[in-house]
Amino acid sequence: MTKGSTSPEMHPADSHDLIRVHGARVNNLKDVSIEIPKRRLTVFTGVSGSGKSSLVFSTIAAESQRLINETYSAFVQGFMPTLARPDVDVLDGLTTAIIVDQQRMGADPRSTVGTATDANAMLRILFSRLGTPKIGPPTAFSFNVAQAVASGAITVDKGQGERKVVRDAVYHGGMCPRCEGRGSVTDFDLTQLYDAGKSLNEGALSIPGYSMDGWYGRIFRGSGFFDPDKPISKFTKKELHDLLYKEPTKIKVEGINLTYSGLIPQIQKSFLSKDVDAMQPHIRAFVERVVTFTACPDCGGTRLNEAARSSKIKGVNIADACAMEIRDLAEWVRGLDEPTMAPLLGKLLHSLESFVEIGLGYLSLDRPAGTLSGGEAQRTKMIRHLGSALTDVTYVFDEPTIGLHPHDIRRMNDLLLRLRDKGNTVLVVEHKPEAIAIADHIVDIGPGAGTAGGTVCFEGTIEGLRASGTITGRHLDDRAKLKDSVRTPKGKLEIRGATRHNLQDVDVDVPLGVLCVVTGVAGSGKSSLIHGSIPASAGVVSIDQAPVRGSRRSNPATYTGLLEPIRKAFAKANGVKPALFSANSEGACPTCNGAGVIYVDLGIMAGSSTTCEDCEGKRFQAAVLEYRLGGRDIAEVLAMPVTEAERFFAEGESRVPAAHAILERLVDVGLGYLTIGQPLTTLSGGERQRLKLATHMAEKGGVYVLDEPTTGLHLADVENLLGLLDRLVESGKSVIVIEHHQAVMAHADWIIDLGPGAGHDGGKIVFEGTPADLVAARSTLTGEHLADYVGA
Repeated sequence: MTKGSTSPEMHPADSHDLIRVHGARVNNLKDVSIEIPKRRLTVFTGVSGSGKSSLVFSTIAAESQRLINETYSAFVQGFMPTLARPDVDVLDGLTTAIIVDQQRMGADPRSTVGTATDANAMLRILFSRLGTPKIGPPTAFSFNVAQAVASGAITVDKGQGERKVVRDAVYHGGMCPRCEGRGSVTDFDLTQLYDAGKSLNEGALSIPGYSMDGWYGRIFRGSGFFDPDKPISKFTKKELHDLLYKEPTKIKVEGINLTYSGLIPQIQKSFLSKDVDAMQPHIRAFVERVVTFTACPDCGGTRLNEAARSSKIKGVNIADACAMEIRDLAEWVRGLDEPTMAPLLGKLLHSLESFVEIGLGYLSLDRPAGTLSGGEAQRTKMIRHLGSALTDVTYVFDEPTIGLHPHDIRRMNDLLLRLRDKGNTVLVVEHKPEAIAIADHIVDIGPGAGTAGGTVCFEGTIEGLRASGTITGRHLDDRAKLKDSVRTPKGKLEIRGATRHNLQDVDVDVPLGVLCVVTGVAGSGKSSLIHGSIPASAGVVSIDQAPVRGSRRSNPATYTGLLEPIRKAFAKANGVKPALFSANSEGACPTCNGAGVIYVDLGIMAGSSTTCEDCEGKRFQAAVLEYRLGGRDIAEVLAMPVTEAERFFAEGESRVPAAHAILERLVDVGLGYLTIGQPLTTLSGGERQRLKLATHMAEKGGVYVLDEPTTGLHLADVENLLGLLDRLVESGKSVIVIEHHQAVMAHADWIIDLGPGAGHDGGKIVFEGTPADLVAARSTLTGEHLADYVGA
């Protein structure tokens, strides 16, 4: 080809620059067809529950992961989660998808920020090589590995006859033997376990699930260790020890071999080995009432044994290193000059600097993973992707700005753009206007939520979105105004000398009877102040960010307790027992066990499900569906949207005040479009958050503490939330909100701002007063951003 002639034709490989989706029908998507540009930043917007996650996570990312899993052998696939092919006609142009979602990190008591990333593993190698005195391999610095010594004889045959060799083996571990690497020991309040004035047969035990009617009763009566008819206060020392502390012992009861163990080991095994947040509410309340956790006196809460703490580099042991804030630890690592360890030091430093860069420099490596907020967990997961040399990857983010102060959103935007500029496709589900503004391409899904959503309302640039007239377009430039007048407090909650985590001896008065918003950059100490310092006696109803857990059998009716009054009303109207009206109990269709579908497990292939032919997906026996209330059977009632059910249970023969009250709360939080029998597994993050809010609103308490209630909410939904908060305050409640959203700040009666920075740079009160005063002073980061937001 001569110079200056026209450029050659495009190479066929360069023509695949779009991800094409045709006919997507996952969850509420209505035959969605869309083309997404590769190597660009595409933001998906729309009200909560409109179908954004169904398109991005359940269709595009799920199919990419399924196709990658199929490249492994059938043997390996047997160990991997089996994924069904999404309900979509065509998916073209997919690349490897890496999902960075908001799921809280596994809150196992042994999991810390260091173990959840690779930082601890690298530190352990570093100390095993450079620490003095030398105490052993990297496992000697691990609090998850116990020290063990074994000795035994092995028979060796080297062709000259067998001979016995006695060997001693030492397995080096760093676990503190007293607390077993948990950092805390448990004390039990025995008065909460049993009523000493009663005998076991009289129901002395107050432990959930320990009734004398079931197996526990048979074990206690048949063990022979104590008299079940004698009051516990009259037990001898040995009898009381056997009841409380006896190690697992084999016993025979009525000819059956069983194991008896004392109450304390039993509680430790069944309750305390689980994450407190994952427990059912009544068990969680029991654990919080009975057990107090105190730092282990042997290891001082460091989780490590004495040997691991004795080995030091430049006067610092591994426990000290993990307790430092990550930005300080990065400085310390930078000061280590050891050419032989250069590759390890470089990798460790890069990992620590990524924490700082992403705005998590205030964390320490020994921070339990379960205490991270949703936003912190998501950014911790991002760290491993920041320095990656991979390109042409699809990164999928679920609201990466969650839990971020407006000041930090800019930094997150830069990270997303950097990932894109390396040649990656970045797909982001997002509600914040500041994050939507940086998109190359915007897809708006709606127009409403649930059945009213699931269609593409707009595709294009941000200027086009503003002019489009969609709900997102109309609300994109909404800016809350400061209130003309604020409410007068009716009292105050005094917090004095708060020192939890990074709080620096904080004294503050939290006003009662008003809407009080606590703000500050991520890591400034907001949650530590509110969750850690408000006394339990204040009658607090706390609504945190812990996810709503539920199986495919759970639905809004079961989760909120709505099904109970409905079952009783059906039973009363028809003169039968309530259990018939539960698809998880006697009323269940026998063919599908009340699931409505029949699952077929196909081994390494994704299991398939077909609607049950006997009950046609209604989940109940045919006989149960003949019983009616107000002309409807139980399956028809569960298929009603919340708004329709609210009218149905309000008056006439189907009037059920208890059910109506719960449904009113669901309408209040903006979930009127959900059907009350819809499986929880099909709800979006924002919908689950609001379902939880509706459930907690019924609790008796004068003070409501809400931790980032705008999580997963569209700009239009935030207005409804503000109305709901106002109604709570007007009904005589005190509402304290930990929040980053400027619309909530502007709506507050009183603001408490923590800072000025994060970690040891935070933990102080930098402002308390009205939003108008904060805007006028512009004295803090929050003040500056709020002033820009309201246009002051």
